[in-house]
Amino acid sequence: MTEVTLAALDAKLAAMLPHLDERQRRLYLASEAEALGHGGVAAVARLAEVSESTIARGRDELAGGAPVLGRVRRPGGGRRPAAERDPGLVPALEALIEPHEIGDPVSPLRWTTASLRDLARELTTAGHPISATAVGKLLRSMGFSLQGMVKTRAGSQVPDRDAQFRHINTRVAEFLTQGLPVVSVDAKKKEPIGDFARAGRTYRPKGRPITAPDHDFLDPNTPIAIPYGVYDLGRDTGWVNVGTDRNTAAFTVESLRRWWNRQGRLDYPGATRLLVTADSGGANSADSHLFKTDLAAFADECGLSVTVMHFPPATSKWNKVEHRLFSRITHSLRGQPLTSYEVLLQTISATRTSTGLTVQAVLDENAYPTGRTLTKAERTAILQRVERDDFHGEWNYTLAPHDPQQAPPVEPEQAKAPSIPAEATFLLTHPALTGMSREQFDRLVEELEPFRRVLAEAEREKRKGINRRGYNPGVGFLDHRHRVLVAVLHHRNTVTLTLAAQLLGRVPTSLNYHAHHTRPLLAFAAPDIAAALAHPRRTHPPRTIEALQNAITDHESNIKSGSS
Repeated sequence: MTEVTLAALDAKLAAMLPHLDERQRRLYLASEAEALGHGGVAAVARLAEVSESTIARGRDELAGGAPVLGRVRRPGGGRRPAAERDPGLVPALEALIEPHEIGDPVSPLRWTTASLRDLARELTTAGHPISATAVGKLLRSMGFSLQGMVKTRAGSQVPDRDAQFRHINTRVAEFLTQGLPVVSVDAKKKEPIGDFARAGRTYRPKGRPITAPDHDFLDPNTPIAIPYGVYDLGRDTGWVNVGTDRNTAAFTVESLRRWWNRQGRLDYPGATRLLVTADSGGANSADSHLFKTDLAAFADECGLSVTVMHFPPATSKWNKVEHRLFSRITHSLRGQPLTSYEVLLQTISATRTSTGLTVQAVLDENAYPTGRTLTKAERTAILQRVERDDFHGEWNYTLAPHDPQQAPPVEPEQAKAPSIPAEATFLLTHPALTGMSREQFDRLVEELEPFRRVLAEAEREKRKGINRRGYNPGVGFLDHRHRVLVAVLHHRNTVTLTLAAQLLGRVPTSLNYHAHHTRPLLAFAAPDIAAALAHPRRTHPPRTIEALQNAITDHESNIKSGSS
């Protein structure tokens, strides 16, 4: 070997060795040593600064036909995996991520989001030192991956759930075959009106997105929109009644009424029946007597026999209005603030699909107060009108229009409470008892009527959410005129409520209730009437009819003597 050959080999080794891994270096050096011949192993080992045994091992591998491994180390070489070095690591990791499966319901990370760093920290604290990267590799080897929640688990299986679906499909097909209207109804979620951010994306010039405040603060005065949808299955058209107050049974039926009066009667001029599919909860609940009562009134108005079919509980997403109408409306409303009701109406009305869906939207600014209740007689009356289906009558029923040949139903309150004798009213409104003329009393009743309505609304708001089965507003119905009368008599203490109840045909507890609840209205009386009410209360009011007549006679005598 000449000095030139060794110098050239030294240059080659300096250029190549930094780019080779351990096995490649060993095989390459062995090939160079073999090419140099005798003394080549020692010369190459000296130039590469490796041991001669390394080159000899590489020469043996070449002589034995070393395979192309595609890896640095031979199988089994290198550092052992963490799970092999620490047999308790995998059980400890399983205890953190699946505590219930191993019988440990109290885990340090049971109520936290366990990230890789959290897991690595907890394992290290428990005596199993490991890095976050190693935890990720170990989880993947155990078959774990990052996954979000998937909404696929259905609620409790209602008996005859699938049978109700088939029943609805059969009836819908019958109505559509006969050319009768079939609509699917439901209320969409409330939408705040104002400059609020909305989910979704829209095409905009690059770098110019629609901006919105970084925080959405809703207060009680923020206007809201309640879209109630009516989807016509036969014509693939939608009608949305956008309410501004509350989602009540009256609002639900009003939405249906508006659709029929403005669109339905034009599309189905000869229809005598209407099929409505709805979910089982909310304002159009299958158990709501108010919904059935208002629906019966709608049937009387339009002359339609209205059949209602409710989807079983927890199955409302199968209702056609959900995925035929509301899904498209949500798509139209994406990524833009609803700054006014007009923007909402125009956006909803612009909703279209490739199958030909068209949508109309109208604004409903009517007030729909909550707290409305039905008397026992009214509930009985509506249940008598409901024609229940043989199959699950609680879900499927029909309300036929009222026959005009029949006598009009008696108002439940009138039927329950007998009329008040006119003589009793005339007697109790005597100026000796009220402190004012009968003309002044009539004016007082008229002036307090608006305030009575405000008080009634406040009472409804106060009772909102209370179990009304145990609520008793007094025994016996009393109109506004007689409520004011008993409030005045009680305020001036000119007659006992027991005697007044005897004359009016009511019970004392009823008059006592109405007197206390109407008495605050007397503060709004006109000045001349307020002066009459300000007279001192009597300390010994009449307790019998004779004593009452004597008090009236004495009053008239005093007036005559004073005038004379």
